[in-house]
Amino acid sequence: MTDRIVLAYSGGLDTSVAIGWIAEATGQEVVAVAVDVGQGGESLETVRQRALDCGAVEAYVADARDEFADQYCMPTLKANGLYMDSYPLVSAISRPVITKHLVAAAQQFGATTVAHGCTGKGNDQVRFEVGIQTLGPELKCIAPVRDLALTRELAIEYAEKHNLPIETTKKNPFSIDQNVWGRAVETGFLEDIWNGPTKDVYDYTEDPSFPPAPDVVNITFDQGVPVALDGQTVTALEAIEQLNRRAGAQGIGRIDIVEDRLVGIKSREIYEAPGAMALIAAHRELENITLEREQARFKKTVDQRWTELVYDGQWFSPLKRNLDAFIDETQKYVSGEIRLELHGGRATVQGRRSETSLYDFSLATYDAGDAFDQSSARGFIDIFGLSSKVASQREQRIHGKPDFSGLGSLDR
Repeated sequence: MTDRIVLAYSGGLDTSVAIGWIAEATGQEVVAVAVDVGQGGESLETVRQRALDCGAVEAYVADARDEFADQYCMPTLKANGLYMDSYPLVSAISRPVITKHLVAAAQQFGATTVAHGCTGKGNDQVRFEVGIQTLGPELKCIAPVRDLALTRELAIEYAEKHNLPIETTKKNPFSIDQNVWGRAVETGFLEDIWNGPTKDVYDYTEDPSFPPAPDVVNITFDQGVPVALDGQTVTALEAIEQLNRRAGAQGIGRIDIVEDRLVGIKSREIYEAPGAMALIAAHRELENITLEREQARFKKTVDQRWTELVYDGQWFSPLKRNLDAFIDETQKYVSGEIRLELHGGRATVQGRRSETSLYDFSLATYDAGDAFDQSSARGFIDIFGLSSKVASQREQRIHGKPDFSGLGSLDR
């Protein structure tokens, strides 16, 4: 039996050409695998048929939109996942779900190798190959662009020579990756970091400089996951999709960042993630009223480490699983409702309520009904500041009192 290679297939020029290119270079049959994570465009059936027409011996297609939203986007939301405080891991979280289907297809069709379309300069080659090695350690990995010298010019020439059913003349100046959690744009004139993005860069968001009337949305969460918008029950996928439309119409979620890639270079990236950024804003605010202080402080450290692991392609790592357990435990009381105003590029919290809130009006108020015992404050301050006071007394005993005579003098 001829060895088989599973190829991560998008339906575009490069991966369509890669089917025949890989077969000729290796002498192996190619199984194309297409995974729908909400990127839009052509139907899975159209993509499947094109793969077969381009020479694939089998075509495996998977509608993974709900799987992606439930098992990848929602953990990212619980972790408030923003790499470098900006990037909501749009591509980083789609690679593990695609990897899982690649390995499943390799097992189903008896393949020994998995191929992907990444270059040797990006993060995605690491994400795919580390994930494949983790889930299918017996599998080998190849990248036609990186390992088999498949340039875009050669891809166009190959497609035209073999009459492949794929458009070869339209050249988008950008490299684009998108899914329901967001959209990533790079290359072209954006590589000069002095250049600002032009309007043709964007697709998920409208210009925030000319917004429509403010849009107020009530988001209901249950244990850190959105379950209703304006009182209407939604799935995780529906919540993201609806907020993509509503927040996108207000220009929310545009991100321009020079990013520290895992491979050691800095790269300029443009992202659009209207639904993701609106949900993270709401989720963070709900955590503010439902997480205990020390728990909330420590969770910020865990969130950052979780985000770095996921960005670095370690979705299936033991440490990532350990951090998942901690984050899930913190979400036990993150239930309630957040009212967001979406307007002019900003998602602004206007109201919050929760039956599991730690906010106590009677303790917080300065008006009648104040239940806070202010007489306790003096003793608390004495004990809280005691170690600093003792240390300062030692300093003054050894070095003398500090001279503040030059401070605070008044002109007369």
